[in-house]
Amino acid sequence: MGFWQRLGRNLPLLVASPVLIGVPAVGLALTDVWLRLRGRKALVADVRPDVTKATIVIPNWNGRDLLEKYLPSVLVAAQGNEVIVVDDASTDGSAEFLAERFPTVRVIRNKTNLGFGGGSNAGFRAATNDIVVLLNSDMRVAADFLGPLLAGFTDEKVFAVSCQIFFSDPAKLREETGLTQAWWENGGLRVRHRIDERVDRLFPCFYGGGGSCAFDRRKFLQLGGFDELLKPFYLEDTDLGMMAWKRGWKVLYQPASHVFHEHRGTIGKKFSAAYIESILKKNFLLFCWKNIHEWPRLAEHLAYSWAGAVLSVLFGESFERPNPMALWRAFLQLPEAMRARARAFDLAAVSDTEAFRRPLPGYFLDRFEKLEADPERPRTLFLSPYPILPPIHGGAVFMSQTLYELVKHVPVHLIVLLDEEWQRGAHEPLSEVCATAEYFVRMEGRPKGFGSLTPFAVREFANDDLRWAIHRTMLLHRVDVLQIEYTNMGQYAEEFGQIVNILFEHDVYFQSIGRSLAKPGNPLGKVSAAYEYLRALRYELMMLPKMDRVQMCSRENEKYLGEFAPELRGKMQSGLRAGIDTTRYRYEPAGREPETLLFLGSFRHIPNREALTWFLQQVWPGLVAARPSVKLVIIGSDPPPRHSLPEVGQIEMIGFVDDVREALARYAVFICPILTGSGVRVKLLEAYAAGMPVVSTTVGAEGLAETDGDTCLLADEPQAFADKVLQLMEDPALAAALAGRARAEVVEHWDMATITAQLAESYREAVREKRRSKL
Repeated sequence: MGFWQRLGRNLPLLVASPVLIGVPAVGLALTDVWLRLRGRKALVADVRPDVTKATIVIPNWNGRDLLEKYLPSVLVAAQGNEVIVVDDASTDGSAEFLAERFPTVRVIRNKTNLGFGGGSNAGFRAATNDIVVLLNSDMRVAADFLGPLLAGFTDEKVFAVSCQIFFSDPAKLREETGLTQAWWENGGLRVRHRIDERVDRLFPCFYGGGGSCAFDRRKFLQLGGFDELLKPFYLEDTDLGMMAWKRGWKVLYQPASHVFHEHRGTIGKKFSAAYIESILKKNFLLFCWKNIHEWPRLAEHLAYSWAGAVLSVLFGESFERPNPMALWRAFLQLPEAMRARARAFDLAAVSDTEAFRRPLPGYFLDRFEKLEADPERPRTLFLSPYPILPPIHGGAVFMSQTLYELVKHVPVHLIVLLDEEWQRGAHEPLSEVCATAEYFVRMEGRPKGFGSLTPFAVREFANDDLRWAIHRTMLLHRVDVLQIEYTNMGQYAEEFGQIVNILFEHDVYFQSIGRSLAKPGNPLGKVSAAYEYLRALRYELMMLPKMDRVQMCSRENEKYLGEFAPELRGKMQSGLRAGIDTTRYRYEPAGREPETLLFLGSFRHIPNREALTWFLQQVWPGLVAARPSVKLVIIGSDPPPRHSLPEVGQIEMIGFVDDVREALARYAVFICPILTGSGVRVKLLEAYAAGMPVVSTTVGAEGLAETDGDTCLLADEPQAFADKVLQLMEDPALAAALAGRARAEVVEHWDMATITAQLAESYREAVREKRRSKL
């Protein structure tokens, strides 16, 4: 439909749209004022149902052919349990057919069509057992589907247990699975079914599908059953799931209970796709008007709904936004919505936010399970946004060597984001030592948003599937500690009561950006960097207080961050993560190739690119003039092309190597001309361990050397840097003494085996402290 057609068809409702949103806003607000003045009614105590038997209820409307095809499988699986078919005023002889062909089936004949919700409610009221299994008439069930459903009612908090859904045609895309999710986004409810073969046991889900789920009949009726507000169909089960979670109950998915569905086998035959979509849009609005009681969410919903209706006229329909007709249809049901809102208010025991959280597996574990108060070996989920093997950058060295030591102390479950598929194989050594390992290749982040306050580096790693994998791993393996690597992944910390969130700040992100701003550069680029700095500062200072512990590379980083966020001073820990396995590095203070310099670093890292450029442009010409025989060796992944380097002096571009230890034992002087960035440079630790004398800028040696000549020589000006390099080349005794002090420093304070043992103990302390506070 073209723009002018859409405008002509929707113009009256478009003009009236402010009223169609404004009046509900006022009506819902007045409802809430009255509810708060009146107070909430007392809730009924929870009772565990009798799970030794069940009633199977099948709503039917002109589905004789479907009953003939699928009811026999239900009767086989029922094993003598009660089966009820609610005939919703069918005109195809369904009731008579059932009486003749299936006399053991109890038939309830409605005189008028009550819709899916009304027909189902009639079946629940007629059922004689505590558990009611609700099935669509187009559902074929496995012979053993019933037992796992009944076994899912493990305590008095379980409201419903959902089947795993397959389609009769295995080639058909599985749009339904039973493992349902829901979340709040852009002012509205979003729902989906998830396929996850790793979920092999009872698991939380947002709602139980109305045509493939077992319910606690008593609880179902307490909630009022399927709400007539959402007639004629769709979202009744989602609404019921939301109410159950807000009531403090659980909705579970049982993958061992298999059913097979012809998608929209009845509704899709009786109604057009356009009509079905219009009902869905209307019901998504009514869902919010009934169930969302947090006004920041509701205000967002109302604003987005009006804007969405306007956009639908201007640019065409989208499933994720309403149109003017949906607003009109919902508006006509406003009095019903206000009454439903009052009922939902009275039945709620937790907030909207909590109800959206609890179906997430990690929150489910945190809220409903009592975890061990003082675990000797806390189960740890280790989350990395970058490949760990091969360790081609400093952060990968820290992570890989930490992991090889950490698995000796605690069970580690690993989730890593990879750049390329081949890197799965490279990580096999970690897969062998970790309890579980899961790898994702180039997950898509959130699209760049105009004017977004979220830093680009954070949006790049924002992914709903990754969040799901984190939560799923938490519940399946009863995780105690979430160890998050890098600031950009701090977004995955949650507001847990028992599970510990720990973040390792490989560098202070806003400090790194701030240092780059101080360097000369393109003014337009500086504007963009300044905006990113402000976004990073805002993000980090809002995110870090959510952590139970914040691991820092050095005391210098800890002091710097504490100036911006004093409330973190009791949470920050340094000396637990930045280190290396010193036994892997052969100490070679003598016998090195004379007059050779080594530059080491991954060139994906901007500070390394800037450092090499500065050295080659500002330091190298003077160094060559003073010592023409000097040679520079450059090692690192993703190096610049050789032709981009100056033709001055001897420069050897090696690029990536599998193991840097040979180079660290071979060349004479290590240079670290880093000007920007933050954190401890693992390359310096490696040079220290190998007995290689170092010349560094003060930024490059941050956290490792404060005084020139202690463990390395320090210089920030080009000529001074060149002079320090020449000093080491001309004075072997000075170089050897410097290397000896550096080796002693790294062995005593930065050895990975020692600090990782302390890290494991810090996990135990953090878990004890958090769980003690909840007692």
